[in-house]
Amino acid sequence: MRGVSTSSTFSVGDIFTFWPIQQFRILKPGIPLFQNRPMTTRTNWTSTIHQHDPRWTAVDAYAFSHSHPASQPNAKALENARMASMAAGLPDIALSPAQGKFLALHCRASAVTHALEVGTLGGYSAIWVASENPQLRLTTIEYNPKHVAVARKNIELAGLSDRIEVIQGAGIDVLASLRDEVVAGTRPQFGFVFIDADKENNWNYFKLAKDMVKSNSVICVDNVVRGGRLADLGNTEPYVVASREVVENAGKEPGVDSVVIQTVGEKSYDGWLWAVVS
Repeated sequence: MRGVSTSSTFSVGDIFTFWPIQQFRILKPGIPLFQNRPMTTRTNWTSTIHQHDPRWTAVDAYAFSHSHPASQPNAKALENARMASMAAGLPDIALSPAQGKFLALHCRASAVTHALEVGTLGGYSAIWVASENPQLRLTTIEYNPKHVAVARKNIELAGLSDRIEVIQGAGIDVLASLRDEVVAGTRPQFGFVFIDADKENNWNYFKLAKDMVKSNSVICVDNVVRGGRLADLGNTEPYVVASREVVENAGKEPGVDSVVIQTVGEKSYDGWLWAVVS
């Protein structure tokens, strides 16, 4: 079996591997035939193979330099927030630039005016969403007081303190309080929710958020694929079990239509649950 050639010319009979479960063979020049068959008798879920590919980072870097060049008005604020978060010792678990812009563009396309985020970290994703949508106000929840301080400073330096509200507290407690405000009519319903916090509470956060969104709004839950471990039913890691819980429950929840999207890029291999609440 030959690996992918560095040349763009492929020969008849060449076999190429697509992930651990699929191959294709060149039967005629330029015409691949996909063969959906296992490459091995058992998937090696604990292996780090396929968890990162330098091509993913290269594509992100190339494409993003064109879709969001450094001349964009928010580019400096976003880079400052990223660097300040690193300097403060925050974990490097924020969205990639492409993912951040994707969420921001979704909010623009859907004309979202009020968004909710669970898991602020250093404010990077919050800055993305708010800076790309001048009509939008964002409420973001963070438990860690150090993260809150860093995020508020980053948001202030980005000039967005008037449109991004950072609330410190336990996610379930804060969401319950926000839900009471929405039900009472003292806070507007949300048009988009992004959940990226302690994974064990994914479904609890989802249920609370569902009660606060407008019809046809999206709730996005990050990091549910877990490098493919989502589908390893023998894996009992808490984060993986919580990911399966939110995926399975969202699929059964009345008034919810959902899909899981796998993602690759500079942040490696993971994915989102994307759910529309009717």
